[in-house]
Amino acid sequence: MARFLRPLLWGTTYTRLLHLWVPMLFVSVWLFIDSSEPWVPAVLLIPLGLIPAVRRGEGVQARFMLAPGERDDEGTGFSVAPSAGWRDRWRTVLWLEARLLLGVVAAFGTVWLPAFAVDLVRASLGDRPTGDPVIGLLHPHWSLALLVPLPLLTLYGTVVGLGELTTALARRFLGPSPTERLAALEERTEQLLERNRIARELHDSIGHALTVAVVQAGAARAAGDPEFTASALTAIEETGRAALEDLERVLGVLREAERPVSGRPTLADADRLLESARTSGAKVDAEVSGPVETVAGPVSREGYRILQEALTNVLRHAGSVPVRVRIEVRDGALSLEVRNPLPDGRSGSGRGSGLRGIRERAALLGGSARTGPHEGDWQVHAELPLH
Repeated sequence: MARFLRPLLWGTTYTRLLHLWVPMLFVSVWLFIDSSEPWVPAVLLIPLGLIPAVRRGEGVQARFMLAPGERDDEGTGFSVAPSAGWRDRWRTVLWLEARLLLGVVAAFGTVWLPAFAVDLVRASLGDRPTGDPVIGLLHPHWSLALLVPLPLLTLYGTVVGLGELTTALARRFLGPSPTERLAALEERTEQLLERNRIARELHDSIGHALTVAVVQAGAARAAGDPEFTASALTAIEETGRAALEDLERVLGVLREAERPVSGRPTLADADRLLESARTSGAKVDAEVSGPVETVAGPVSREGYRILQEALTNVLRHAGSVPVRVRIEVRDGALSLEVRNPLPDGRSGSGRGSGLRGIRERAALLGGSARTGPHEGDWQVHAELPLH
């Protein structure tokens, strides 16, 4: 029994009822003007529903009165955007007509049913109420008191049931259109891609800095040369500063979603990576051909990260070995190649988050990347379209 009566304790039950009563104010005004044509308000709702902004107003009302506090994830609730086309406009018209009809039923039920219950009580006490034609058909008798719960239960069903029905119809007619659902899905996808990009930024920049610092510190301790140690400490300091700058950029993206990405390093800053690898002991042979400075920002930035990850892998897994770096812009594409001898004759591995990140970066730009053994060397080769 307590569970059955629980909806009477919910605030949503009464906000939904209030939502149905609101159109009755308009109907009451019209009936005061001309009660001989009660159908006029329903006709006037047709041109009203065709106004794009009306859909937004109805959506806001539905969100705060039919489902207050409900989360609206991924566009599954009520739309608060104006009508984007005729389909949305006619859906709004149908909603207004349905709301008016349900409002009439709710107003009649909430007024007549309690009054009918009172008249039944009076008739059971021997009185004959004259205002209700249904009561007029009954003879006063004490047994009519047994019928009093019926209109009260009907009132309960009217209030709760019409609220649920109204909410269901609102979701049907005021819910997001296919275009809005697609836009919400695309926005969610962009957010996930942005998070993955930030994760790759942190992995590449911080991983590179830590790898260089570890290699430099180990080489300095093994060398026992004060001059080499000073050079290694300088390289560690410069690499650490660069990593802090990269970290600040990534954190800036998290703090400020609209911040431009133009501050991230591009291939124009590749000399910093090459010099960092050289000071770590790698013998880097670099060759750059073509107008690298004209490469579009997104391609140049992703190319920089691919080069950074490739050099980091060399330092981490091969150590101080000869490295051949080729950067070439030709035929509408950016070509990146990093090759180094395999240490101790090992065949290497094509797995790992770094190598997977290289392939993902290339794929996101519509290009391709190969990583693995090639002619006795370990090779990272990426082809990125310029447009």
